[in-house]
Amino acid sequence: MSATDAEIAWDRETIPRVVARAAERWGDRPAIEDGEVRLTYRELHDRSLTACRAFIAAGVETGDRVGVWAPNIWEWIVAAIGLQSAGGVLVPLNTRFKPAEAGFVLRKSRARVLCTVGDFLDTNYADSLTGESLPDLEHVVLLRGDAEHGTPFETFLGHGDDVSHDAARARAESVRPEDLSDLLFTSGTTGDPKGVMCAHGQNLKVFDVWSREATLREQDRYLIIPPFFHTFGYKAGWLSCIIRGATAIPQLVFDVHEVMARIAKERITALPGPPTIYQSILAEPSYRDHDLSSLRVAITGAAPVPVELVERMRSELGFETVLTAYGLTESCGTVTMCTAADDAETISHTSGRPLPDLEVRCIDEQGGEVPRGEPGELVVRGYSVMQGYFDDPEATASTIDAEGWLHTGDIAVMDERGYVRITDRIKDMYICGGFNVYPAEIEKALFAHEGIAASAVIGIPDERMGEVGMAFVVPVGGAKLDPDEIVAWSRERLANYKVPRRVEVVDELPTNATGKVMKFVLRERVGS
Repeated sequence: MSATDAEIAWDRETIPRVVARAAERWGDRPAIEDGEVRLTYRELHDRSLTACRAFIAAGVETGDRVGVWAPNIWEWIVAAIGLQSAGGVLVPLNTRFKPAEAGFVLRKSRARVLCTVGDFLDTNYADSLTGESLPDLEHVVLLRGDAEHGTPFETFLGHGDDVSHDAARARAESVRPEDLSDLLFTSGTTGDPKGVMCAHGQNLKVFDVWSREATLREQDRYLIIPPFFHTFGYKAGWLSCIIRGATAIPQLVFDVHEVMARIAKERITALPGPPTIYQSILAEPSYRDHDLSSLRVAITGAAPVPVELVERMRSELGFETVLTAYGLTESCGTVTMCTAADDAETISHTSGRPLPDLEVRCIDEQGGEVPRGEPGELVVRGYSVMQGYFDDPEATASTIDAEGWLHTGDIAVMDERGYVRITDRIKDMYICGGFNVYPAEIEKALFAHEGIAASAVIGIPDERMGEVGMAFVVPVGGAKLDPDEIVAWSRERLANYKVPRRVEVVDELPTNATGKVMKFVLRERVGS
């Protein structure tokens, strides 16, 4: 426990041991602040062991899956660490799931316990599942709120009184670095969600690097807006805080006015998240009325990051450090990352270089590596690659090839230094008049328009050209946008085949809970 961060072999650690280490090192420092609840690192460790005793009493054995279906609250973190300390595998569920979607994940994972809440977002999560067939589910625990079905969290914790502290510590110590720590299900926009299996040691090794390059430190106050069910809110969120001793401050849902007020009141220093968070703040005229001077570091990704956005985050929002990163659930959440030492142009134009000891290439359709500077599918091999898809060897084999390369489905360009620029998803690319068109390039161009706060571009059928671009644009507060003017403006800045042929002005873009634009919704809207 006395080893310095640089001396720790993070891939040989487990989440329970890292929590115990944090309690020893930062015992009285704040670990979580959630409303009236304030937990120090010592208290977080103690409560997590109490939860571990309760999960053991509930019959959770090593490798058993436990679902958590709840928003960003302190109980989520305690339950997650508790079940992982008992040897269980965390199965986070998307808070936007409908009962049938949640039921699918619970059945697929064969979860024995579900930790959830009563009313949230006009839904009683616990009661909504009564119509679902869940043969493996033995316990429903209410982390917060009331419901007809479920055991209140405090009552559930009390059931652990029959399990000794020594037994809980022994179970936590028995967890191995190679044991599964979590089973995160993919979004399922192209089919049924698939469960991504990741282990304790690989998660900790990845997010030791992530949190170090993010310059996260124990004095930081981290407002966690990305949802805990996603790698950004879980692994790059509260887990990274525990690795570095920072204070995790959960945000229930993203509301731009509430977030700006919390930054000022709670002196937030770290505000990582998808680009839409910063775009929303900058698009709100009242942001200048809030004291945002405490902001220090932003790490963004999950979507294209326009150069202009990075520049405005520094000059107008006052961030000292703005970094970009890239990853996917199947790679523990991170593949490449910029560093604080990188120059502004590198941070603006790339998603950084591979994490240490990871192999990353850009390949063509035949599997050969393309020359530097040429686009190709990004593939990755090494410690961050998932263990596979749960109970789905065929899907695993189609994603991780025989040589161990994870095929990401993302188009990227790697420069001579090894820095990667993600240009688009393979599935988002469309062909206009024989030319490959990457929507992300058009979206970055549109962001330079003074009246556009955000945009999304899709390909739609065209009798003559095959496909053409259609842009959905959100105006800056108070701005009046003319679709014809935007098309004319684009013609002055883009090659003809890249110019959107149709423009629709919208109040907002459809996004999922992680802030990613759901382009399939836009395609359905126009019938493409």
